[in-house]
Amino acid sequence: MTAIRTNIQPSSTDTPALPGGLGSLLSRLVNRWVAGVIARSERQAARIALRQLDDRELKDIGLRRFQIGDAVDDIASERTRRQQCGLSCQQ
Repeated sequence: MTAIRTNIQPSSTDTPALPGGLGSLLSRLVNRWVAGVIARSERQAARIALRQLDDRELKDIGLRRFQIGDAVDDIASERTRRQQCGLSCQQ
């Protein structure tokens, strides 16, 4: 039985590490951007779902048709605030 040995050496096309924590900064920015896109999609889906309800169903949950946008934005703001401060905000 013969063993095949390979000598792996880094190639010149390897990506160098970004200096001074720039990589982590870039990673955080991308993560925040993705989270923003997801949040926007969720808000849009909530608006669509609420607009499909009739006035009676909206009244049952305490909303009027003209309040849909503000209600969704208020809920999104509260959710963002809770996510940013973590467990310390919970009562």
